[in-house]
Amino acid sequence: MIKLIAIGKNKDKALQSLEKEYMKRLSAFCKFSEIEVKDEANEHISREAEVLLVKEKEGNRVLEKLSDQDFVVLLDLHGKMIDSETFAKNLNMWQMKHSNIVFVIAGSLGPSEKLVSRANYRWKLSDLTFTHLMTRVLMLEQIYRGFMINNGRNYHK
Repeated sequence: MIKLIAIGKNKDKALQSLEKEYMKRLSAFCKFSEIEVKDEANEHISREAEVLLVKEKEGNRVLEKLSDQDFVVLLDLHGKMIDSETFAKNLNMWQMKHSNIVFVIAGSLGPSEKLVSRANYRWKLSDLTFTHLMTRVLMLEQIYRGFMINNGRNYHK
């Protein structure tokens, strides 16, 4: 079982369509589910204490969705950046050792300290900056690519 937990709701129809396409493709390899958790308004945050409070609230909502048995992969700007082949190897290893793999995309201000502490693996998708909604699609594509690589399919070039 693979889950995606994302803070915030995807309201973009085009990106929703891409997400659905990759979720459909993933269904050939695993059970997959997506959980969206409420984000906090943060347009006018200027003090560090407010930032920490928002991150804590959002992080707690994610932590409520996790079980002790979940293997948590946190998308994190301070995580490890790897290529697709290495990701595929990691995905295969995680699947052999854990029945539930949960990918987490934190809110726009980043993950809370508790969420970082709970993560089993911190993954940096890129040095580039993407919107959170684009990140969801890119992450789903990489998971699909990982399965294709691990199954010797002609998708990864």
